[in-house]
Amino acid sequence: MIVRLASALLLAWMLGFAWFAVGLPGPADDRVTDAIVVPTGGTGRVKRGIDLLARHRARRVLLSGVDRRVRPSEIAETFGASPALVACCIDLGREAVDTRSNGAETAAWIRAHGYRTVRLVTTDWHMARARFELARLLGPEVVLIADGVPSEPGFRVLLTEYNKYLLRRLSGPFGL
Repeated sequence: MIVRLASALLLAWMLGFAWFAVGLPGPADDRVTDAIVVPTGGTGRVKRGIDLLARHRARRVLLSGVDRRVRPSEIAETFGASPALVACCIDLGREAVDTRSNGAETAAWIRAHGYRTVRLVTTDWHMARARFELARLLGPEVVLIADGVPSEPGFRVLLTEYNKYLLRRLSGPFGL
């Protein structure tokens, strides 16, 4: 009986991993949202968020988890954005240090501005967990649009991220 249960759990885990690895999200369509949020940390995330803002796909961007030493002028210079665009429309969130705190920082920002539609820009392999963290704090009244930045993650990255995602799905409802 225990062997069957363990086998069933292993099979479910393997099928879930295959679904996770094959179903990585791509870039979202070109619709306009109230805001864009970008958890920092992955290649291409910030550039995509700023490019969408410059194309008027949203009114504001939150870069969540920005190092305290980074200045707005450095964001403009590094990502080729005009200093005026950075000054008017990009907020630097400096409290987050991981995906869970990105969610908390972002949810507070969204509530403070009263946004109803938000584009979440993060690396494709990171999207499931980032979306889960944010959605559980916001509830159904805020529409989240997943905008995955394509990458070429290795097996180890996918495996680690899948296990982190499963752990958060299991522990999240208990407040852990």
